Amino acid sequence: MTDTLTRLAATIDARRGADPASSWTAQLLAKGPEKCAEKFGEEAVEAIIEAVRGDRARLTSEAADVLYHLLVMLTAREVPLADVLAELDRREGRSGVEEKAARPR
Repeated sequence: MTDTLTRLAATIDARRGADPASSWTAQLLAKGPEKCAEKFGEEAVEAIIEAVRGDRARLTSEAADVLYHLLVMLTAREVPLADVLAELDRREGRSGVEEKAARPR
């Protein structure tokens, strides 16, 4: 899965300077980070709705949208996927309770 996300992140990054008329991703990025974050939020809500409804196929589709829009949002704020993956690696093997307790308040 990481390879797929890495390829998608690279494609999104490549669309950063593309003509918005030729690319949905370029259109989103041209609208700025706030709009990208808003779109991510919309997709997250749609995924939540499908999770509650229990429609596996729709949830799968919405989850893919969430991942795509997360990567667009990260790109808009110049946060590389590699940084997010490194943070997940750092947390691996650590209790979620322990990790949350160590966060600054």
